Amino acid sequence: MKRFFEPSYTTWLHRANPALKLILFVALFVMTMFVHHIDASFYLACAFLLLLFVCSGYPLWKTALLTAGFALVFVSASLTMILFGKGAEIWWSFGPIHISKESFYRGLHLGFRSIAFGCQGLLFVLTSSSTGLFYALMQRLKLSPKYAYSFMASIRLLPMVGEELRIRREALAVRGAGGSSGLGGLLRLPERYALPLLAQSIRRAQRTAAAMEVKRFDAGRRRTYYYPSPVTANDAAALLLLAAAVAAAFLLARNLPVFGLGDMRMDP
Repeated sequence: MKRFFEPSYTTWLHRANPALKLILFVALFVMTMFVHHIDASFYLACAFLLLLFVCSGYPLWKTALLTAGFALVFVSASLTMILFGKGAEIWWSFGPIHISKESFYRGLHLGFRSIAFGCQGLLFVLTSSSTGLFYALMQRLKLSPKYAYSFMASIRLLPMVGEELRIRREALAVRGAGGSSGLGGLLRLPERYALPLLAQSIRRAQRTAAAMEVKRFDAGRRRTYYYPSPVTANDAAALLLLAAAVAAAFLLARNLPVFGLGDMRMDP
């Protein structure tokens, strides 16, 4: 599973500073949130879906597999508005369900914006390592090392918790106490799994906290880093790339509209 999320090649987005890239993508999220024209949301979804396939660094089949869930996101985001939205021009009605022209296009608009959000988030995740992000937050945005290293330690500890759960299950099975079906077995699950794993996790967290305190991770003095996180020309290239994608989406929405509709917000 770990090798599945290793890119085959790196692009400008991979080499950009993760902290600055985080700021760029947060700005993209906010900008997408305030897009109220269906043509703009449609072209934004197409632009970032294309960027995801081109700049993620993953083979096409992996990217297609990761984006397959966007179809469910599109349906779930748009269907409620389509079926229960308000509108003057009713196309079909049955009981509480009213499909109108306005609700249909508003539902599509929400679906396109959901795909744009999903592509932006997935593009950031696939082109940024968690370790690099926390080092960049410490060096560029002055995040306290005790918080950054705590997050990195917790991420490293998650596979160990899964391994302990597997060992616990196998040990119980060897001893013939793997569990019984029914309500009784369900009620004994906390005793067999939750309490031992919780106690072990508390002991590990205490040892980790003591080691971090000894290493002066809570010190306020200036620190040095083995992994520097500089600002380079790749950050400017990433900024230009994302800005070009947004500009292309809005230009196409204005000059080559697909739906030709106005503001999708409901009238007050």
